[in-house]
Amino acid sequence: MTVAITRRLAAAVMSAVGGGLVVFALLVAAPGDPARRILNLRGIEEPHAEEIAAVRRELGLDDPLPLRFLAWFTGLFRGDLGVSWRTGRPVAEEFADRLPATLILAGTAFVIAVALALVLGVLAGWRPRTWADHLCRLLSTLALAFPTYLIGVLLLDLVAVRLGWGKVIADGGFGTVLLPALTLSLASAAVWSRVLRTALLEFDGATFVDVAATRGSGDLRNLLLHKLPNALPPFLAVVGLGGAALLGGSPIAETVFSWPGAGKYTVEAITARDMPVVTAFTMVAILAYVGVSLLVDLVVAVIDPRRRTGELRPEREAAR
Repeated sequence: MTVAITRRLAAAVMSAVGGGLVVFALLVAAPGDPARRILNLRGIEEPHAEEIAAVRRELGLDDPLPLRFLAWFTGLFRGDLGVSWRTGRPVAEEFADRLPATLILAGTAFVIAVALALVLGVLAGWRPRTWADHLCRLLSTLALAFPTYLIGVLLLDLVAVRLGWGKVIADGGFGTVLLPALTLSLASAAVWSRVLRTALLEFDGATFVDVAATRGSGDLRNLLLHKLPNALPPFLAVVGLGGAALLGGSPIAETVFSWPGAGKYTVEAITARDMPVVTAFTMVAILAYVGVSLLVDLVVAVIDPRRRTGELRPEREAAR
C-alpha cells in the first residue's frame, strides 16, 4: 500500500512539473516585451531603454531561464501568480475577486452532472437494450454532439429570452447559476452516465448477482444493493477527474452568460494577450486536476482493494 501511494505521489509531482514546464514555455514564447507592456499600462507610451531595463530587473526577466522557471513555479504555491500586463495588478488579487463566482458555478455544475449521470446511468444499466436504455444513450449522445457554447446560446435564447425564466446577464450568485451550470454540466453528465452504465453491465452474470437473484432479490434490488456499489469505483474515478476539469471548462459558460468569474476574466485576457493571466489560470487548472486526480486515486484504492497495487484489472475479470 505504501509503495502504491508513493508511486501515485511521484506521478502527481511529475505531472505538475511537466504541466508547469509547458505553461512556462508558452509564457516565455509569447510575443512582445512584458516590461514594455507594463510601462505602457503605467502611461509611458515610449519608454526609454533604462526604464525597460529597470522593469526587466524588477520582474527577473534577465535571470537564466531555469531560475526564472523555479521562481515562477514555486511562486504558484505561495500564491504569487505574477502581475497582469493589462491592469498592472497581481494576478492573484484579480482571481481572488472572481474565484468565488467560478467556484459557485463549478460546484453547482458538478452537483447537476452527478445527479444526471446517476439517473441516466442507473436507468440505462437497469434495463439494457430497452427503450429506456436507448433514450438515455440518445440524450447523452446529443449532449456530447453539441458544443458547450452552442448549448449555452440555445438555453439563453429559449429559456431566458423567450420564456423569461432567468436573467440574460448573470450576477455571479446562486439566483442566476442554474442555466450556466446546466450548460457546463451536460457534457460531463453524458460521459459519466456512460461509464456508470458500462460498469453496471460488467456485473451481469456475476456469481454474487446470480446468488442474490436465487435468494429472491429482484432486479431493482440487485441493481441498487449489489451491482451499483461494485460499479462505483470506476464511476467515482471519472467523476473526480471530470469534476476538476469543470474548472478548466468554465470560461466558455462564463463568457456566454457574462458570468463574472475567473474564466470570463481569462477569456478577456486572451483577447488582450495578457499572458500572465492566461498561464496562471491554465496552471491553476492543471494543479487542480492533478490534485483531485491524486485524491480520487487514493480514495478509490481505499474502497476497492483490487486497485491498491496500481495495476488495474479489467472489471469483467474482477467480477468473475
